[in-house]
Amino acid sequence: MVIESSVNKAAQPDSSTHKAKASASSEGFTVKALMKNSIVRGPPAAGAFKERPAKPTAFRKFYERGDFPIALEHDTKGNKIAWKVEIEKLDYHHYLPLFFDGLCEMAHPYEFFARQGVHDMLEHGGPKILPVIPQLIIPIKNALNIRNRQVICTTLKVLQHLVVSAEMVGEALVPYYRQILPILNIFKNINVNSGDGIDYSQQKRENIGDLIQETLEAFERHGGEDAFINIKYMVPTYESCLLN
Repeated sequence: MVIESSVNKAAQPDSSTHKAKASASSEGFTVKALMKNSIVRGPPAAGAFKERPAKPTAFRKFYERGDFPIALEHDTKGNKIAWKVEIEKLDYHHYLPLFFDGLCEMAHPYEFFARQGVHDMLEHGGPKILPVIPQLIIPIKNALNIRNRQVICTTLKVLQHLVVSAEMVGEALVPYYRQILPILNIFKNINVNSGDGIDYSQQKRENIGDLIQETLEAFERHGGEDAFINIKYMVPTYESCLLN
């Protein structure tokens, strides 16, 4: 009897092995995926929202060499840039692309100086800004392509300032939508849903979905008659803020 029971036990399949086989995962669209109890693995993440590593910027190199006529100034409202020369007299072809290049920076003080320097130069540049637009596209594209949420929000605020900084700047950006708008199309629908809670990111203007919508509307308002159709081509879900 003892021999018979041991033989029967040996003949029975191991339940743990059976469960492991039954729950074995497989690739989709294969014969194994059609088997009963087979678990089909999903596709790998596409990585559209994955942050890219930032490359060393020319802005950081110039700042560390002391080539910028700037210093940090403290006042009651916080930190600001103390310019050692009049901003209006700066060579915009040289300095403005360098400050835009610094939009990729995330470390202090580079991030602060680049961001504040761009806004200061756009505030006082006037007619000097328009001729420099072609030199700004690659730095803008590089900043957006890092896909860091903080950098994207900073760049979007700069773009909103850029289109109103001088006459014809908004129209001059239209031919470059193909370089600027693809990342905006990817992140357009990312919004923070806080339910009944308070969304502090909206108060700080750091909600990336809202900022993208604001930026696209600014592009349409200041980009001339060809702006909407070019935005629509790159961001199909965008609805006109003027036609509607």
